Amino acid sequence: MPVPRGILRVLKRLDESHSKYKFMEYNLSTKKARLKAQIPDIKTSLDIVKHLQSRKGTTDPMETRFLLSDQVYAKARIPPTENVNLWLGANVMLEYGIEDAKVLLEKNLEAANKSLSQVEDDLSFIRDQTTTLE
Repeated sequence: MPVPRGILRVLKRLDESHSKYKFMEYNLSTKKARLKAQIPDIKTSLDIVKHLQSRKGTTDPMETRFLLSDQVYAKARIPPTENVNLWLGANVMLEYGIEDAKVLLEKNLEAANKSLSQVEDDLSFIRDQTTTLE
């Protein structure tokens, strides 16, 4: 007995919807992983800027170690400074005053946390829709 055309159309639409949901789930999962990696970097940068801000009035240089490559560090002496350079990505680095850098990093951290929360909500919705569709 042949399958009616209407049923085939419905099954085709359901399969297309399922594929779309799986694609959206993959994209959201990728974005979630990127945000989860980005948030600790922003927090670390913010902590460093706050530390530099707290040492603003001193004249003695700060000794630190910085990462050159995996497991390779170099010792450095950093004199008191009024400016910091922030890596913005896409081969862009800008110099900011310490206060401006702190404000920018706090804003970026808040936006990243908000975006992560939204992505988690969207992922939950997509997974519910996929389960319903299956």
